[in-house]
Amino acid sequence: MTIIESVRGRRVWDSRGNPTVEVDVTLASGVYGRAMAPAGASRGTREAIDLRDGGSALRGMNVRRALANVNGPIAAALQGRDVQDQQSVDGAMLAMDGSPLKDKLGGNAMVATSLAVLHAAAADAGIPLWRHVADVAGTTPSLPLPEIQIFGGGAHAGRRVDIQDFMIMVPGAGSFDEVMEITSEVYFAAGAIMKEKGRLAGVADEGGWWPMFDSNEEALETLVAAIEKAGEKPGERVVISLDIAASEFGKEGRYRLALEDREMQSGAMIDLLGNWLDSYPIVSIEDPLAEDDIEGTIEFTRRYGDRVQIIGDDYLVTNAALVRAGQEQCACNAVLIKVNQAGTVSESLETFRVARASGWGAIVSARSGETEDVSISHLATGLGGGQLKVGSFTRSERMVKWNECLRIQDSLGVHSFVGGEPLADTWWAAAGAGRMPAT
Repeated sequence: MTIIESVRGRRVWDSRGNPTVEVDVTLASGVYGRAMAPAGASRGTREAIDLRDGGSALRGMNVRRALANVNGPIAAALQGRDVQDQQSVDGAMLAMDGSPLKDKLGGNAMVATSLAVLHAAAADAGIPLWRHVADVAGTTPSLPLPEIQIFGGGAHAGRRVDIQDFMIMVPGAGSFDEVMEITSEVYFAAGAIMKEKGRLAGVADEGGWWPMFDSNEEALETLVAAIEKAGEKPGERVVISLDIAASEFGKEGRYRLALEDREMQSGAMIDLLGNWLDSYPIVSIEDPLAEDDIEGTIEFTRRYGDRVQIIGDDYLVTNAALVRAGQEQCACNAVLIKVNQAGTVSESLETFRVARASGWGAIVSARSGETEDVSISHLATGLGGGQLKVGSFTRSERMVKWNECLRIQDSLGVHSFVGGEPLADTWWAAAGAGRMPAT
């Protein structure tokens, strides 16, 4: 039994220049773990709430109340506990907070503390964090397949286009390093195309190119052109993934695409996305309908769940109970795992277990407001979950996570990567959506 001696929180700053919480958990031996809380721009109504101070200072975003909870009641409750008992540590915070959305202690205070405990336990055991995650979860570690943003949109880019993320994956690569090389070629090819057309305007929140398109579909056309310009054939080694984030522009079964000045019912939205699936090498789609459109999500899954990965983010908010309900309703076939969305490591691991027990995919994900914390690189590897979504190929808060995976690859070996021929089909089957569609 290794005792937690102290817990200390401090204010740091995230990639959008907003205050966030960092926590150090120190053991009697002097070994410590450190982690930071990220923050999302688009968020589900049922996810853990960051505790902010409100008022006019720092746009209401200060975190002094959350820090007071870390340095006061959380520190007192965790001192003397066994750092190797993650569930007990997280359970103590959950019991103390007692609210469904963690709005008493603050989701930001709890997630930074929970992750810091995870780091401290790995350091205490003298093993890499990814190995400790695998030991805690009872999983076989493997390097994840990256899902990387090329164009940002929605809440990540001033809503210049309605769709939030236009991404690529490279399941045909033979190693994590090869994924990075191919993605670099596609990313800069996309920038060159935009520059040629006079549409290059900078980068969005997560490092993808800031969209300057006349329609949402033009972004897809440009992404295909970028893949081709990079010397790849769309649908072979390189495929497309979308995060629709439909809750940002849809409510009660109605969807408004502001860029195209049109409004549609749920059925028409499903038809629109279905046409994209038929026309482009899209193999994964996140939150295709709004979180309150349960019937629409069920119908979309009925129509397309045998050919693409359908991920619930705002719809499932890393909540095991919501994943169980989705499985019973046949709504989605994969879940996004965001630790700060759940609030603790233990809840995130439980959601992962529930998803994988029924053959669902599970994609570990960053947030738009990120930090230099690399916890999720280790979580995705340790869980052997198959996929990691961090954002784009630029900005240091993104690249630090991709680069950490490259370091982990040195320990695990290139053969631990879940992509690669002939493993691409194996990955897709594991994601719960059958084989990739022919293109």
